[in-house]
Amino acid sequence: MKKTVLAASVAIISMGLLMPQANAQGAPQSVEIAKVDLQRVAAGYRASKVIGSSVLNDRNEAIGKIDDLLVTRDGQEPYAVLSIGGFLGMGTHMVVVRYDSLKFVDKKIVLPGGTKDGLKMLPAFQYSEE
Repeated sequence: MKKTVLAASVAIISMGLLMPQANAQGAPQSVEIAKVDLQRVAAGYRASKVIGSSVLNDRNEAIGKIDDLLVTRDGQEPYAVLSIGGFLGMGTHMVVVRYDSLKFVDKKIVLPGGTKDGLKMLPAFQYSEE
């Protein structure tokens, strides 16, 4: 009986000693570190403040609102989802434009050359189910 308890204790202790080594044997990971100009970033626009903002055209006419900001799965291309027309969420036409097509001028968001009719001609956007 003592031999069985001793063997079981040795087995449990051995497993406990081997577990941390098993966890540490994963593939090494690296994160690319880039120097960031913190003052430039701090002077930028927070997504939470941009979402819900009106989008104007060159003639200072409201042509839509920013419904959301999206990035592609590879994180390379940001887009803005605009809601056009509608009232209280009814009859709204959603479209996507490249984020870099928007210009920030005097705390206003401008889509140069944009019109409601032009945006309504873009394909309707629907969010993915995922």
